[in-house]
Amino acid sequence: MDSVDQQLIGLLRQDARLTVATLAQKLGVSRGTVNNRLRKLEDEGVIVGYTVRLRPDAQPELIRAWMSIAVEGNRAREVIASLLGEPGVAGLHDTNGRWDLLAELQVAHLGELSQVLERIRLIKGISHTETSLHLQTHRVG
Repeated sequence: MDSVDQQLIGLLRQDARLTVATLAQKLGVSRGTVNNRLRKLEDEGVIVGYTVRLRPDAQPELIRAWMSIAVEGNRAREVIASLLGEPGVAGLHDTNGRWDLLAELQVAHLGELSQVLERIRLIKGISHTETSLHLQTHRVG
């Protein structure tokens, strides 16, 4: 990836609905160049999709939580594979420091959160966890 690809990705991160003509104008290249670069980035798996971001309060009925996870020894791949199969896990991130992983949890109600936490705590290779409820987001984007 060169600087034009990086700028293109940056523009799409800000607004994935920008037209090819607008992207070309902002980048100072032709529409054909933008189309070719988008196709190449998609074919190489750099861009895997386009999505809509919602304000966290746009779905107030959802309960969100963050679970910090410590993994035993070298069992991270095994734990990650199990967590990726857990329907309550909306996102999973590698971290450094005290915790090895950070899981974004999303559920419909507290009973479901309790079930998700119980299933995750039973995963072989997890030594301990700490969960915090997401109460409010003060800044988006």
